[in-house]
Amino acid sequence: MDTEAFLSTSYTLIRSVAAVPPGTSAPTLPSTSALSTARSSIPSPSTPNALTGRGPAATLAHLTADIAPALAGHNRSGRYYGFVTGSTLPVAEAADNLVSALDNSLQVHLPGQSVATEVEDVALRLLLRLLGLDDGDGESWAGRTFTTGATASNVLGLACGREAVISARLPGGGADGSVGELGLLGACAAAGVKEIQVLTSMGHSSLSKAASIVGLGRHAVKELRYSEAEPWRLDLDAVEKELQREGVASIIAVSAGEVNTGRFATTGFEEMRRLRDLADKYKAWIHVDGAFGIFARALPAISEFARLREFTAGLELADSITVDGHKLLNVPYDTGIFFTRSSHTPQAVFQNPNAVYLSTPTPSSGPAIPSPLNIGLENSRRFRALPVYAVLVSEGAAGVADMLARMVRLARGIAGAIARGDELRGDYELLPEQKGAGEKEEEEENTHIVVLFRARDPGLNAALVEKIQASGDWYVSGTKWEGQPACRIAVASWRVNVDEDLAFVKGRLAGIAKEWKDGSSK
Repeated sequence: MDTEAFLSTSYTLIRSVAAVPPGTSAPTLPSTSALSTARSSIPSPSTPNALTGRGPAATLAHLTADIAPALAGHNRSGRYYGFVTGSTLPVAEAADNLVSALDNSLQVHLPGQSVATEVEDVALRLLLRLLGLDDGDGESWAGRTFTTGATASNVLGLACGREAVISARLPGGGADGSVGELGLLGACAAAGVKEIQVLTSMGHSSLSKAASIVGLGRHAVKELRYSEAEPWRLDLDAVEKELQREGVASIIAVSAGEVNTGRFATTGFEEMRRLRDLADKYKAWIHVDGAFGIFARALPAISEFARLREFTAGLELADSITVDGHKLLNVPYDTGIFFTRSSHTPQAVFQNPNAVYLSTPTPSSGPAIPSPLNIGLENSRRFRALPVYAVLVSEGAAGVADMLARMVRLARGIAGAIARGDELRGDYELLPEQKGAGEKEEEEENTHIVVLFRARDPGLNAALVEKIQASGDWYVSGTKWEGQPACRIAVASWRVNVDEDLAFVKGRLAGIAKEWKDGSSK
């Protein structure tokens, strides 16, 4: 079989394995037998024939018959509610296959040789427009790039923040040096900075990881929670007090979509305006971790979603923003996006010096686009912008808004069924815990795409996640809230059918509770 015939056959076979028949929902998890078959089929690296080539056809058969059935159904099921894992829109999958087929690297802007970096730049500017961060000209966010995900984007955010807050304190505003040139210790000594702190509220775990990577240390991350009842909110008075510390430079990290609850660190434009004024006064940097919460800005501008859009108002005042495409935008893993206002700051941090063979020629035509290797982590990277470009061109703002609205409506339907529905409220409790009926209705209005809840019976609560996952028909994440086990549903798939999926979840939760009370599961 020649190369083209093999590729054509392989694509057809892969699509048949991944396809979901109309009117059905694929399993979210593989069966025990599928896992066993896959494990037994994988060669042991220590055996003599481990690297004896099988050939393309036999290998493809192994992948599709043995390995694929033992993989989770993130993309094939609209009922995979774990983490915040989106599916992949068909047009994004097609674009991603094109990326693999052509195998372009995006490290250098070469307008005379490829349009790839221009497509990437347009994708980034379209995304800025979709999120209401600017009108698409990109001038407000001159530093923009793709990376692997929110973790890498948070690394970029803290690295740029570190650069900016130290440079602002250096003689001449950093004109004679920067952290990128002098190193963290040398720059801090020259700037008279003894500590760099990251001020947040229930920041994602990747924030601490990023702090460690960029040399600030995990202990630099300080939790400034508004209250016990609303720990995801940022205490602005506490932030102001911390910013006044002598010899301390600060990065303010705003969670736009706290991972357990989906809630927002700020309540609207006025709070973000206050943060901006404080940051300007005390030479701080504002970084928004908007991995999935930022997409509330792209919901339809109707009263149904007014509260969510209000929560995200003012995020455009930040200095840098993290976005995850492989979450709510439903493009393939791994697709992260990073925006920052200044093109100078990321270039000061990520400049790739002394590689003349990677220099960008002065363009005779086309936009002046910096080479991606000078504004991000990777010197070589995949053309991950193409699936994002494909989705935005295919669906447009209205199509994306409709997809996001269905996610929110399902999440709110589940929250309402748990909080007020006769079938479930006696057995389950919506979290964070609220008291009156009016407050419960407000909780539903505050719900974005994450639903946090628990079973009222402690025994069932301890086993709930396992019971849900055991069926393989749907998947939720286990977590903890106030030290107790909790269950977390994150709705993130374009495959959502609000009515059908809501009825499914309600029926399954009611059935699990009934079985437990009947004693058949004890």
